[in-house]
Amino acid sequence: MTRLHIPIPLRWGDLDAYGHINNVEMLRLLEEARVRSFWRADDLVGGGDLVDGGDPVGGGDPVGGGDPVGVGGSGLPPTAVLDLAADSTIWSLVSRSEIEYLIPMPYSRAPIDVEVWIGRLGGASLDICFELYSPIGVEPRVLYARAATEIVTVDAASGRPTRIPAELRQQWVAYLEQPLTFTRR
Repeated sequence: MTRLHIPIPLRWGDLDAYGHINNVEMLRLLEEARVRSFWRADDLVGGGDLVDGGDPVGGGDPVGGGDPVGVGGSGLPPTAVLDLAADSTIWSLVSRSEIEYLIPMPYSRAPIDVEVWIGRLGGASLDICFELYSPIGVEPRVLYARAATEIVTVDAASGRPTRIPAELRQQWVAYLEQPLTFTRR
């Protein structure tokens, strides 16, 4: 089973009046994990450091194997192959998101551990699956939520769905495993 482990920091402002992470902010956490997992960043300098001094994308060890993994030593996960530039020829658009909240997520100064994998790789779309856990090293390990997001690849010029290019498919197939099963349907 090959999953990415993406550390995502929480913000104090993510809390709601009940003292846990707000449901709308959970979508933001998923978005951040998705972007760090699949999209190239042109603002990276060698070693995974961001130009603005932020956290390394994917934390430098995105697959959880203990060794820094990345594309050309960048610290990016090997799945980070989509182009974020406005002039890219293929866009990736969210067509659906679903979240199953299991227990309220409290604020933590340590980043949460978001496990990310591909649950389905279709012709022009893919399902990205997520499990949001307590920070690495915190025992017992707590699963707060499960989620899935469907992404459609779209030709930027026409706005029409287009097949996932072979080079993207090659990079992603290693992260393909069983799709997420929601328990509360």
